[in-house]
Amino acid sequence: MGEDPIRAGEIVVFNIDRHEIPIIHRVIKVHERNTTTDVDVLTKGDSNDQDDQVLYAPGQKWLQHQHIMGRAVGFLPYVGYVTIIMTENPIIKYVLIGALGLLAITSKDIKSCIRSSRII
Repeated sequence: MGEDPIRAGEIVVFNIDRHEIPIIHRVIKVHERNTTTDVDVLTKGDSNDQDDQVLYAPGQKWLQHQHIMGRAVGFLPYVGYVTIIMTENPIIKYVLIGALGLLAITSKDIKSCIRSSRII
């Protein structure tokens, strides 16, 4: 994560106890305790109307240092929706994997590699 303190507006990756999948949301408030490295943060998804307190563990109002896994260095808008859709509808995940596999098998590059190789 580096030594720089977390500031409002940054995008962080965090994990909380009840969730298996890390969440990437923007920091909207920072509460410094004793030092600039010892902070509590409140996050919110850019598309959400409310902050993330409803996602945190029961009774938890802030994320602490141990919850934060890293900072975002770039972003691809709306890519998170793909993850959400595949998590909520596993059949879509299998269809997508199957389609990618079929594409790989029928690709011209794969066919030319197979034709050019000989088994002796």
